[in-house]
Formats: sequence, structure tokens, C-alpha cells
Amino acid sequence: MNSMIGEFLGYLAGICTAIVFLPQSIETVKTKNVQGLSVLTYIIYSVGMVSWVLYGVYLHSVQMMLFNSISLVFALIILWMIITQTKK
Repeated sequence: MNSMIGEFLGYLAGICTAIVFLPQSIETVKTKNVQGLSVLTYIIYSVGMVSWVLYGVYLHSVQMMLFNSISLVFALIILWMIITQTKK
């Protein structure tokens, strides 16, 4: 594969992955409604994102570190909202 195409695909995939939680994060922060959101899902996803970031560090992959860090921030926002807004 042409390296330019590979770079483009890496950035495209990274952008899509990074912004997928943006609408959910905005909606959750605005409404403070976390009903139906799974804390376990967001914990597992966050651990996965941390792992991808560390793997990106290992590979010296800017795309992997950058976009997975963005994804992690959005997931952590939602996770924090779930933890703080869920009635005990």
C-alpha cells in the first residue's frame, strides 16, 4: 500500500474513533442523564484506550497516541458522569 494512503487511512480511522464519543459526551454533560449507560463498558473501554495510547508510545505512532488520547478523554468524561450521577 502506498505510504500516503496508509497515513490517510490512519488519520481517518483515528478521527472517526476519536469523535465517536463526542455526541454522547456532550449529551451526557448537558442533561446529566446517565441512565442506561454501563459503568463496566466505559471502564473496559477506558482501559483499552490507555493500552492503545501506551502501544502508540511503544511504536512511536503519533496517530495512535493522539487519537486514542482524545477517545480516552471523552470516555473518561462519560465514566466520571456515570460514577458521580448514579444514585447509590
